Amino acid sequence: MSDCLFCKIIAGEIPSKKLYEDELCYAFYDIDPQAPTHFLVVPKEHISGPSAVTEENAAVVGHIYAVIAKLASELKLENGYRVVANCGADGGQTVGHLHFHVLAGRSLAWPPG
Repeated sequence: MSDCLFCKIIAGEIPSKKLYEDELCYAFYDIDPQAPTHFLVVPKEHISGPSAVTEENAAVVGHIYAVIAKLASELKLENGYRVVANCGADGGQTVGHLHFHVLAGRSLAWPPG
């Protein structure tokens, strides 16, 4: 989508601190980190959010989780990490492109506050 922030980041139109890229997804560090380690993983295909995941595009979500596990290992996040996908305005989604926040490097209380 031409007006999507994450599509523009993936296309290189907006700079990002890239962590990982393959044919299906792109990972980059959050510009407003909420933990010492905070990066996002997004599908290259524009999917508007978790509620837009279908049988036809669900494989990319499994791939993203495999990439998250790989990156967590490479970054030595042995003490754990949190993966968050917000859905809709009430769920805290501010960019209309499916994305997974990965947060680590501090104790992450529940519920988040």
